[in-house]
Amino acid sequence: MMIKNKIVWLAFFTMVAFAANSILCRLALKNTLIDPITFTTIRLLSGILVLGMIGITQGKISLHSGSWLSSLALFFYALFFSLSYVTLPAGVGAILLFGSVQISMISYGLIKKERFNGVQLMGLLMAIVGLGILFLPGVTTPPLLGSLMMLISGLSWGIYSLRGKGSKNPLDDTFGNFLRTAPLIVIVLFINGTKSHFDYHGAIYAVLSGGIASAVGYSVWYIVLPKLKAIFAATIQLTVPIFASLASIVLLDEVITLKLTLASFLVLLGTGVVIVKK
Repeated sequence: MMIKNKIVWLAFFTMVAFAANSILCRLALKNTLIDPITFTTIRLLSGILVLGMIGITQGKISLHSGSWLSSLALFFYALFFSLSYVTLPAGVGAILLFGSVQISMISYGLIKKERFNGVQLMGLLMAIVGLGILFLPGVTTPPLLGSLMMLISGLSWGIYSLRGKGSKNPLDDTFGNFLRTAPLIVIVLFINGTKSHFDYHGAIYAVLSGGIASAVGYSVWYIVLPKLKAIFAATIQLTVPIFASLASIVLLDEVITLKLTLASFLVLLGTGVVIVKK
C-alpha cells in the first residue's frame, strides 16, 4: 500500500509539473519579448544542464542513454508546444495537448488489449465529458493553426510517454533524450535566424520550465510510467488541463466561469474514480 501511495503522489507531482510548463510558456510568450524558438532552446538546454549536474553528483552519467526516437518525440513536443502558445490561452492549449495524448496512449493501450472495468470506464467518460463542456457554444474557438500545432505536440508527447514505459534508468534515459536534442536545436536556431528575440524575463521562465518542470518532472514521470498501464497513464493526464486552467486564472488573468468549474469537478472526480479502482 505504501508503494502504491508513493506512485500516486509521484504521478500527482508530474501532473503539476506538466501544468507548470503550460503556464510558464504562456507567461513568457504573452508577457515578454522572447520568441517561441528561443524559449524552446533555453528550455531544452536548461534540462540538459540540470540533468547532467544531477547525474554527475550521483557519480554516474552516460552519453549512450536514451534513444534518438524518444529524443525526436521530445523535441517536436517542446517545439510545437511553444509555437502553439503564441496564440492559445494556457487552459485551452493544455486541453488540446492532453486530448491528443489520450488518442495516442489509449489507442496503444487498446491495441495491447488493456481494458477498463465498468466503473473505470464510467470515470474515464466522466472526465472526457468534463473536457467537452469547455467547448460548448459560448467558448471562444481556439485559432486553427495554433490548435493543429498543439495536437502535433500532444501526439509527440504520447509517443514519448509510451516509450518511457520500458525505461529501466529513468534519470539516465531522460538526460540522454534531452542531450540528443542539441543538434536539432542548432538546426532550428539556424532556420529561425534573425527572428530570434532574447528577453531576460522570458529566459527565466524558460529555465524554470526546462530545469525544473521538464527535467525533474519528466524524470519522475519515467519512474512512474513502468508502474502504470497505458490507458491509466493517459487518463491521469486529463487532470493537467484543469490545473493549468485554474493557475491561468491567477497568473494570466483568465476569467473563471461556471463551465470551467463544472469541467474541473468532472475531470478530477472521473480521474479519481479511475485511480481508486486501479
